[in-house]
Amino acid sequence: MPETPKILFEDNHLLVAVKPAGVLSQSDPSGDPDMLTLLKAYLVEKYKKPGEAYLGLLHRLDRPVRGVMVFAKTSKCASRISEQIRNRTVRKKYRAIVYGTFEEKEGEIRSFLRKNARTNLVEVFPDEKSAPKDAKACHLEYKIEGQGRIAGVPVTLLSILLHTGRSHQIRAQLSSIGHPIVGDRKYGSGPHRFAGDILLESYSMELDHPVTKERMAFTLPLSEEEPWNQFRKE
Repeated sequence: MPETPKILFEDNHLLVAVKPAGVLSQSDPSGDPDMLTLLKAYLVEKYKKPGEAYLGLLHRLDRPVRGVMVFAKTSKCASRISEQIRNRTVRKKYRAIVYGTFEEKEGEIRSFLRKNARTNLVEVFPDEKSAPKDAKACHLEYKIEGQGRIAGVPVTLLSILLHTGRSHQIRAQLSSIGHPIVGDRKYGSGPHRFAGDILLESYSMELDHPVTKERMAFTLPLSEEEPWNQFRKE
């Protein structure tokens, strides 16, 4: 059994952990390691539970993406957090290193997305007029956090606030404006081939505790590994 993911928080209601890049959010036919299975095994072992432990999957991260994931330890808590997600009171922030530079310090992308089930790729339409009826409105904001270079190519570190949570949204929308994420082999790999994982991570998640109602925030520091470390501020 692979190593248990890093636990950021746990009580009788919630379990918050860090999904490593390359690990699935939940199982698929490949049989590769997934967060739900790994964390259920952790709970069974820790609490000596007979049979399988309950753990509610509330949201997903793409397989190549590292980041914060929140799970519910009871069905009641799962229902309450899912309602927060539907009402958009859960606040998710991502970091991405993208190709190119920006003239402005911050901006937003509003477009319409439709997932092609045959290709498993998202198509981006700039406005409602150009979008098919089954496309969904998507919105994100971004801020410039730093400028750098990878293999001599200019890159930018972005902090991204999601207002909608569509499949592949960040990857597809950034590529649509000419700034693909470094290492993204689905939506444009940029001017050179980056050998590592996609440089995208879910670094912050805020939500109300499903029982106490306390506002909680879970944040990952900027990685010390290359090429993230060039943006660290001492």
